[in-house]
Amino acid sequence: METKNGKASKPVTEKRLRFYIETYGCQMNEYDSELVRSILLESGFGEAFDPDLADAILLNTCSVRETAHNRVFGRLQSLDRLRAKSEKVVVGVLGCMAQSLKMELLENSIYVDLIAGPDSYRSLPSLIKGTLEGSGKMSAIDLSEFETYDDIYPSRLEGVNAWIAVMRGCDNFCTFCIVPYARGRERSRSVESIVEETRKLADEGYTQVTLLGQNVNSYSHDGRSFADLMNAVSKVVGLKRIRFISPHPKDFPDDLIDCVASNTRVCKHIHLPLQAGSDRILEMMNRDYTAEDYIRLVGKLRDGIADIILTTDIILGFPTETRKEYEDTVKLVEEVRFDSAFIFKYSERKGTVAARRWKDDVPPEEKKYRITRLNEIQKGISLELNRRFIERVMEILVEGPSKRNPDEWSGRTDGNKMVIFPRSHQKSGDYIKVKITGATANTLKGDIV
Repeated sequence: METKNGKASKPVTEKRLRFYIETYGCQMNEYDSELVRSILLESGFGEAFDPDLADAILLNTCSVRETAHNRVFGRLQSLDRLRAKSEKVVVGVLGCMAQSLKMELLENSIYVDLIAGPDSYRSLPSLIKGTLEGSGKMSAIDLSEFETYDDIYPSRLEGVNAWIAVMRGCDNFCTFCIVPYARGRERSRSVESIVEETRKLADEGYTQVTLLGQNVNSYSHDGRSFADLMNAVSKVVGLKRIRFISPHPKDFPDDLIDCVASNTRVCKHIHLPLQAGSDRILEMMNRDYTAEDYIRLVGKLRDGIADIILTTDIILGFPTETRKEYEDTVKLVEEVRFDSAFIFKYSERKGTVAARRWKDDVPPEEKKYRITRLNEIQKGISLELNRRFIERVMEILVEGPSKRNPDEWSGRTDGNKMVIFPRSHQKSGDYIKVKITGATANTLKGDIV
């Protein structure tokens, strides 16, 4: 019997087609893989947890970051060995790469049998069966104005957090981003469908959910805002924590600030992507705010929400970015003092406005210098901010064993700080009190109270 992380799968008969799925990229892709799993299981497929035992190997892909893009192409090449063993193995590419690189994948790649875009997952059972029956390469890549999959309950395998996509698509059209072209325009699910999904999760024992959207500020359904949604979700019995990602700095509404501040179940952590500290670069990125606008918003958040934890995304080396404009970003980071930051080198994404308009002209060695230096600066800020928690007693949600030491476990605070503590009788999903005794730039260490 196949297992994954110690969990036994259901026995699969000889005649039952089996799928294996790998996920690359963001949390929305994690959620989409759970939707795909549900669709295929409902259609009579079985799940294999080893690609060598699968009839269909599906890679759910991301086009946003170069690293994920390169990993997928490398993985496709490595999967070619399975074809030498069996001609009946179907290799499929799902998600953003399927949508944005459809012609390249279908016409130029010898490793891909089918592709399905983010709005076409309902077609997967017929696509897989058609390919196995000899219909050649198959695809379903039409974008929809209406598809939200709100009638499908995702099939989750494990974990203490459950992702819930509250909306799909994006209308912002940042010039560096492929998402509006790969996932289509914004459309929101109903409050009722999201609350019902949350109720089912609570019945299964989940106490934490994370609400997902490319820009959750834009959520709107029947006149109800994202703050209205969060307040409705927070009333689900059994739920203890609600997280959300990601808001956009250009239109952060006051009712959302009030909701985070006043609702005890909404976590006091906001991931607020900055991207750049130069007004010229922000305008080229089509971000619709200035550095001063961003600083003003940070002030409102810190004034309105006690003990708020702020994290961010930053892109360095955007086309034509000068050293002085990079220093503007450094200055803003030092002024705002984020708890942590995901800092990336700009990489050209085919199909974006930036790729069409501007040459990727910042030299690789200059990008390396900029990212190394800013990471060091942020590391110092993160360490200093984490040290302020030493001697505090904090409630954490236990996630499981530490990746580095089997004698230690890990969990997260309300503010999404990772805490490492000695392993005892606790189990994943428990809420415990931990006294913080030490800190690094990335984690807190403590003892169970």
